[in-house]
Amino acid sequence: MNQLDQRPYFFDAGIRFTCRRCGACCTGAPGIVRVSAKETEAIAVHLGEPLSLVIETYLTVWEDGYRIKEADDGRCLFFGDGCRIYPVRPTQCRTFPFWFRNLRSEARWKAIQKECPGIGNGQFYSKADILTLLFDEMP
Repeated sequence: MNQLDQRPYFFDAGIRFTCRRCGACCTGAPGIVRVSAKETEAIAVHLGEPLSLVIETYLTVWEDGYRIKEADDGRCLFFGDGCRIYPVRPTQCRTFPFWFRNLRSEARWKAIQKECPGIGNGQFYSKADILTLLFDEMP
């Protein structure tokens, strides 16, 4: 990762972000939210439901784990009046908006910023923090 640390990015001075739990990234256009087996177990415990019921109700087999099912309108099935699994949400959700596709260019970041009211506010993430999220935690 040393090579990546040396490269200039538009976020060299860092970025502020705090999830406002508004649901903008949980609703709207369809998408794939991956869930590992470990995350699936944590979700079941958090909801107080049997693992088999959680899988049957909320998940679909996807690659080496699962993906969260969506309502007809594209809304994540765990999002109703807020995220029902926020404390145990999957890595993909926890690392938003620090995804490779969002950080590829400043133009893309600014487009995401228009959709997400948490970008530009709250917790400070340094370049090192962002690169760690991007390369160490993403599946």
